[in-house]
Amino acid sequence: MMPARGAHAAPYSYCSQPRALPARAKYRAAPEPDEREKGPVRYANLMYDRRVVRGNTYALRVLPAVRELFGPDPLEIQRQREARRRALSRKRAKEQMQPRTPEPVEGREHVHVQTELYLEEIRDRIVEVDVECQTDAFLDRPPTPLFIPAKTGRDVDTQIEEGELFDFDIEVKPMLEVLIGKTIEQSLLEVMEEEELANLRAHQRAYGELRNAELAEVQRLEEQERRYSEEKERRKRQRMEMLKKQKETTEKIAARAFAQRYLADLIPSVFSNLRENGYFYDPIERDIETEFLPWLMTKVEGALEKKVLGRTVLD
Repeated sequence: MMPARGAHAAPYSYCSQPRALPARAKYRAAPEPDEREKGPVRYANLMYDRRVVRGNTYALRVLPAVRELFGPDPLEIQRQREARRRALSRKRAKEQMQPRTPEPVEGREHVHVQTELYLEEIRDRIVEVDVECQTDAFLDRPPTPLFIPAKTGRDVDTQIEEGELFDFDIEVKPMLEVLIGKTIEQSLLEVMEEEELANLRAHQRAYGELRNAELAEVQRLEEQERRYSEEKERRKRQRMEMLKKQKETTEKIAARAFAQRYLADLIPSVFSNLRENGYFYDPIERDIETEFLPWLMTKVEGALEKKVLGRTVLD
């Protein structure tokens, strides 16, 4: 139950509707004989459980490999059947010996009756009772007191007589001198070390600048040498090309002069030979000789043949 939040609602209400518990039988029903035979036997004592092997395990069970090779033992099968038959007969005898309630006479029937010492009233409806409770209002928690640990141990005091204590100014002077001396010495060493480191850095800086200058000079000289080498190679290639062109020009001029001298007498002789062999001719004269004269001779021969034929016919 929980309090309702409405102003005019009931002071308490249920979160869920009340419901009755399901009815359950008071006693467990005894299993039927058929169910006993079908279901597994639940042993209460391990000494009577057949799954527990007692004694020598090699003599009780047959190895699977031997059983596969030789097959099941007929004596073992017969022994199991007889044991099963004896168990069934023993169970039937036990059931017959168990006292049972006689069958009801005609017109009556058996009813389950409580035989316990204290009887229980059986009702169709379960008794329901409403119970309410009210909690008190929460009170403010008192402030937590300051924790003061308990005093432990014992108080002890001592007495210092005159002359037992030392004079601080006198006794501390040697220690201060040693401390100040060591501090000054360490400071001087550190200052000297810093000066030495500064000198080393300055020397390294000067050496680095000198080295950089030398490297720059070396690079400049290398670049100058490279330019000189490139210019020299370029001049050499240019000179070689010029000499090559000059040689080619000289050879061409010599070949031209030789060709002119050689062809000066060759051309007239060639033309004269060609003219003598008939390669150079007059086209009109050649046309008359090859075309006109053969045609003319053919016509003349035809005319003469006609005249001869006419005279022959007249004679």
